[in-house]
Amino acid sequence: MLIVANWKAYVASEEKARKLFTLAKRLAKQPKIKIALAPPAPYLGLFASFKKSKIWLAAQDVSEATGGAETGEVPAQFLSGLGVSYVIIGHSERRARGETLEAVAVKMQRASAQGLKPILCIGEKERDHNAAYLALLRQQITSALEPLTQKERMSVTIAYEPVWAIGKSAADAITPPDLHEMVLYIRKVLADLVPGRANARIPILYGGSAEAGNIRLLAAGSGIDGFLVGHASADPEMFSELVRALA
Repeated sequence: MLIVANWKAYVASEEKARKLFTLAKRLAKQPKIKIALAPPAPYLGLFASFKKSKIWLAAQDVSEATGGAETGEVPAQFLSGLGVSYVIIGHSERRARGETLEAVAVKMQRASAQGLKPILCIGEKERDHNAAYLALLRQQITSALEPLTQKERMSVTIAYEPVWAIGKSAADAITPPDLHEMVLYIRKVLADLVPGRANARIPILYGGSAEAGNIRLLAAGSGIDGFLVGHASADPEMFSELVRALA
């Protein structure tokens, strides 16, 4: 079970970052648990020397640029040099700021070219009775994966994050049967891009409202391979409860 802890901009000090890292190392000792930490970019260098730990390092984003006169950009080769393994691409918060399908596709290529494992975020803002949102999800997946080689596609992780469910209580968010249907649909789309049984090896994460009280049910009854956790991953008590509920 892969748990990606997206700290976003919640962790505002080096001291807290180190404490959360120490906590994650302890939690990662539990069987069946794999943790990837995605700290803010300025803190990535803090953990670059811990390559031999059970913690994987992830970046919250990557630049479309490859280097040169690009002020403020963080190209993929910089992340690779810091020991980063995963990179979150197409997060709903980035898309809300105007990130296009084309930009996501370029970032997927940049990350894959440097041996990074992209975590492609997909998700609908709302659901309609005609299920048009399914076409949106298909578009988000295909436009991002089509430019990649078959080998590169096998390094991708899909994170399904329905925007309408973010911030809601577990009772008002997605149910295990609904999530299971979405996983089946995503697998169907992936089958067109990764033929044969190989697409079954592409991990699918859920990134929505997950709490200690419902995370085990979501994991057991949906077919997902892990979770993309936001705000709760920056809260030591909440994150501990979530991880232990899955152990």
